[in-house]
Amino acid sequence: MQQATDSWSGRTGFILAAVASAVGLGSIWKFPYEVGANGGGAFVLFYVLGLTLIVVPLLLAEFAIGRRGAADAASSIQNVAAAHGANTSWAWAGILGVLAGALILSFYSVIGGWTMAYVVDTAVNGLAGDSPAAVRERYHALLAAPVRMAAYHAAFLALAAMVVARGVSGGIERTSRLLMPLLVILMLGLAVYSASQGGLGATLRFLFHIELSTFTARAALEALGLGFFSIGVGIGVMITYAAYAGRSIDLAQAAFVSVIVDTAISILAGLAVFPLVFANGLDPASGPGLVFVTLPISFARMPFGALAAFAFFVLLFVAAFGSAISMLEVGVSLLARRYGWRRLRASVALAVACFAAGLATVLSFNVLSGWHPLGALPAFASATLFDLLDHLTSNVMLPIGAFVLSIFCGWAVPPSLLAEELGLAAGEAALLRFLLRWVAPAGIAAATLAPIF
Repeated sequence: MQQATDSWSGRTGFILAAVASAVGLGSIWKFPYEVGANGGGAFVLFYVLGLTLIVVPLLLAEFAIGRRGAADAASSIQNVAAAHGANTSWAWAGILGVLAGALILSFYSVIGGWTMAYVVDTAVNGLAGDSPAAVRERYHALLAAPVRMAAYHAAFLALAAMVVARGVSGGIERTSRLLMPLLVILMLGLAVYSASQGGLGATLRFLFHIELSTFTARAALEALGLGFFSIGVGIGVMITYAAYAGRSIDLAQAAFVSVIVDTAISILAGLAVFPLVFANGLDPASGPGLVFVTLPISFARMPFGALAAFAFFVLLFVAAFGSAISMLEVGVSLLARRYGWRRLRASVALAVACFAAGLATVLSFNVLSGWHPLGALPAFASATLFDLLDHLTSNVMLPIGAFVLSIFCGWAVPPSLLAEELGLAAGEAALLRFLLRWVAPAGIAAATLAPIF
């Protein structure tokens, strides 16, 4: 097994890379429509609660394991287990995370390709107009063109592979230093633009007014689940990134900064999206189409709408790209460190594999849209290949990996490891261990089982 030979240049580079990984489409695309579909302020409250009780402890645990293990996700867990007399088969949680990350990237890059398509289409053709029918037609025309979707899917993966192949400091960190300031500038600019168009008062009431009388237990669990999945814990990204972190980097500080920045950007996304929705009398609960269908209608009705729409889709691309790089790095790290592959070879091979697997997602929106492989099962009667892949990774593989990791860190890893790697006092390490032993596993189980009931 190869040990790490590359590293982050310092605390700033590490934090920017971690934040770029955390701030993905989930923060800018999924967060607004989940809030819109689940009633606003109460959902945001439970989202923050999930971050505090589940995500932060898991993120801290992944950071500690990564730096102590100093290898890929699977080998880091194995190294830590062996050093403390635990069964080294715990490493399968890391392998599961690598597989889940590769599968997620296979369809995540298809959605990333959509953002590229919208950037190009908006730049070349402008907006489709303020007619809902015309806007939906542009969206459905993209989904109905498998060759076009596959081309953007390939381009998105190729760009990610180019960055990862250049290494940690020369590729991932350098790109993160460019992407994160650009993302923040675009987000702030769009939030100010949206506020100037009206609907800000309704947005603030919607996001921050807490009305528990109509808030359901299922919505609360969905909020906890979104908080858990938004940062990307459970697939080994943060273990992998922390393996490149020197002793001078304060991992606890990096974890808190990453979560705070991700949450702030999610809130900013709401402030950028909902003023436009409310000012134009549109539905905040319009689901995944909120970004690709509803918002273009809003932009088309406003001054400089085409420019604002272009900036927004660039923002979506930047967010998607930062997360894609981190997911690709998890698999490349394993191939390079555990099996001795050269970084370029590992990056290209994994990108090609993700492209091939992603064709199932591409075809799920057109040629194979009517095929439901598990149609005999009521729960999956209308599920396409993409739906099944999304369910397998998000609802099965990720929760299992994160659940096992929390048990491993809560029971097999001594508090001294957490205290030493994270710079915690004895009482703080004991509290973290309690959260990992009991609270995080219970929260993961509850969020995972919520859709069943």
